[in-house]
Amino acid sequence: MATVSVQQITTGGVAPTYSPASVGGDKIIPGAGTFLHVKNAHTAAQDCVIVTPGTVDGLAIADRTVTVPNAGERWIYVPATLYRASDGFASITWSGTTAMTFAALKV
Repeated sequence: MATVSVQQITTGGVAPTYSPASVGGDKIIPGAGTFLHVKNAHTAAQDCVIVTPGTVDGLAIADRTVTVPNAGERWIYVPATLYRASDGFASITWSGTTAMTFAALKV
């Protein structure tokens, strides 16, 4: 699982660096104002799944699945209150990694 750094968006702007989706998944540090910008250049839709480690009354909270359409993109909010695991990271898995790239950004 690859760990990807969150890039800070400043008043001067940012030229984000995009990482390829890893077959074994990826990790970022979640937080207030943290987003994933996911781009899918594949010919088919693919899913970005953010693991939700929490429970409510002993019941697991379902993971967040966001479908990214073919030749499309999605912005996904990744707050720590929902997605921070005990290691401090949010885990991201992919239904497919062909032509999938993403940037982790924070305002």
